[in-house]
Amino acid sequence: MTSRASALAVARRLRAEGFRALFAGGCVRDRLLGIPPRDFDVATSARPEQVLALFPHTVPLGQRFGSVQVLEEPGAPVEVTTFRTEGGYSDGRRPDEVALGTDPAEDARRRDFTVNALFEEPETGEVLDFVGGSADLDARLLRAVGDPRARFSEDRLRMLRAVRFAARLGWRIEEQTLAAVRDLAPLAGSVSAERTREELRRILVEGGAARGLDLLRETGLLEVVLPEVAACAGVPQPPEFHPEGDVLVHTRLVAAGLDLLPERPSTVLAFGALFHDIGKPRTISFADRIRFDEHDRVGAAMAEEACRRLRFSNDETDAVRDLVARHMTFRNLPEMREAKLRRFLADPLFPEHLALHRIDCLASHGDLSMHRFAVTARERFAAEPPRPPRVITGDDLIAMGMRPGPRFATILRAVEDAWLERSVKDAEEAREFVRRRFLGEGGVLPEDSPVPGDHPGEEGP
Repeated sequence: MTSRASALAVARRLRAEGFRALFAGGCVRDRLLGIPPRDFDVATSARPEQVLALFPHTVPLGQRFGSVQVLEEPGAPVEVTTFRTEGGYSDGRRPDEVALGTDPAEDARRRDFTVNALFEEPETGEVLDFVGGSADLDARLLRAVGDPRARFSEDRLRMLRAVRFAARLGWRIEEQTLAAVRDLAPLAGSVSAERTREELRRILVEGGAARGLDLLRETGLLEVVLPEVAACAGVPQPPEFHPEGDVLVHTRLVAAGLDLLPERPSTVLAFGALFHDIGKPRTISFADRIRFDEHDRVGAAMAEEACRRLRFSNDETDAVRDLVARHMTFRNLPEMREAKLRRFLADPLFPEHLALHRIDCLASHGDLSMHRFAVTARERFAAEPPRPPRVITGDDLIAMGMRPGPRFATILRAVEDAWLERSVKDAEEAREFVRRRFLGEGGVLPEDSPVPGDHPGEEGP
């Protein structure tokens, strides 16, 4: 986050050396909207090599594009970019030609939206508007600079940015701009996965997620970048559990719930919420009522596939998959064995599970009884005196005369279950539990016999 003081100091130094220096883009827009800017960018007539010579602590970001990061104070970098014009975008992302210049009006005309093409005199706060951004800001209207088809053809990600800005700010998209997004939506499929993921993430976590989904669907972008979510439209649900409507309607309401959380949702929670029911179109059946058997399992596999397509990290992919796979677990909490319940409530991802369950319920039947059950149980367990993480280890089993092997994991898991359920209180009781439950005659675990208490599927919901 860049402070205004840091950006002002950079601008003053540039101006003292005879260069023009203006605040530019989002910081000007946000100030005029009464939103505290998170970052201040400086646009200048100074060329990158001149900026590098003026400031002792800098990081070149891309001198071809005229950008240098000035480290005026620790943790508060200021991005300084030379006024420029651009020509040709053969890859639909970067300009083929960049011409550095000195005219802010020319620079404004190469930007994406009019409200992002405003400049401000740092000392006086005077706004310089070369493309009608002030009027659009007053009208709460998002309009592409110049020809919208040209702007979106230059950089196809701008179509997703249009959705993000309109959703977060609660604005309308100007008619010709909206029409251009609809016409060119298929081109969004050629945007890199990483850039697409970042725009989708910001649509979900920065506010206005439900409006963002509406605009993605209305423009045709949803079926291009999130076909799994688009497929949820028109899929009916049993009205006794989902009076709100079809699966996409429900997903939209869950997305709206993200905005009601006390803190900005994590990326994992946001995409877990978006993907939690994507298995329903593939699992729908009609018997005594509409059913979606195993939609959590199917949806988890689909969520993993989508996350990998969008180039999420392995950790984020695993976490999103887990949220989707276990979002139905809450209905079984009262019947769970205590060991399994304790493990679930102690899972590092549990706060995300709990948040998703709450907004899922509020977006459908409204019954929060299992949410209350989970919170109460977790508080009860947290109030208990701390206990050692493990009462016996594999070394203890070896000392009891047992040969190491795959069954050690099953035996230690059974001991841990007994410990969590308070039927084993210390190491000696744990060893006695093993002798009584697992050891055969002569104190040897039969190699080919089933391990007592080892029931595949026991941990399932």
